[in-house]
Amino acid sequence: MRLNQYIAHHSQYSRREADKLISAGEVSIDHKVVRDFALQIKEGARVYLQGKLLKERENYTVIVYHKPKGEIVSKRDDRGRRVIFDSIPKKFSHFMPVGRLDFASEGLLLLSDSTKVVRALMESKLERVYLLKLSGRIQDEVFSAMESGIYLDDARKGGHHKSKITEMEIAPFLGYTCIKNTQKYSKIKVRIAEGKNRELRRFFAHFGLEVLDLRRIEFGFVRLNQLPVQKVRFLEKGEYKKLHALMQGD
Repeated sequence: MRLNQYIAHHSQYSRREADKLISAGEVSIDHKVVRDFALQIKEGARVYLQGKLLKERENYTVIVYHKPKGEIVSKRDDRGRRVIFDSIPKKFSHFMPVGRLDFASEGLLLLSDSTKVVRALMESKLERVYLLKLSGRIQDEVFSAMESGIYLDDARKGGHHKSKITEMEIAPFLGYTCIKNTQKYSKIKVRIAEGKNRELRRFFAHFGLEVLDLRRIEFGFVRLNQLPVQKVRFLEKGEYKKLHALMQGD
């Protein structure tokens, strides 16, 4: 994990604010001042912010948030746009999101107060399930690419205009269910094992299909179900049991 990410995960500061603290010499690792915000933090390293040790919590909590369209998954936005922490109760302001849902996407977002939990969930191969509405008919070549995977030598379509990603390898989908397929629009439920940067938007854009709506409804053993938009809930007992098993490497 990069140094600025580590600070953002373990304090009230955003990543950009962490960059300023690092540049100002306010951060040290094992009592040695560092000014490289991209420095990778090694296991066991002791990071100090303004002389105080940043500690990871032994116990952890995970919450589920139903993110709406029009919110950014960040602590703050320099353009003044609404962020998820404008909606999430203040007592969870130190929680860290597990991955991202972009501005135009909605649905299930997990957050935790433990870096280890966030990292374990992000790096896991747990299924992510999405409901999508597309701008036209899904042709046979699209279904074939979902089944076999595809390499996009030009993955800019569907990505953010500021994204530096120009190519992307997309693994075979774990599964899909076509709900509606007409010339005007189509609806499909897909299951994938990871969520790269706007992966689904880039995939369908490659075939000339715009993603009109994207909603994540499952992340592994956690389901969105009937959780209202902009509301949070704690993991249930059975979900925690499965998370503990994941953390123990079972």
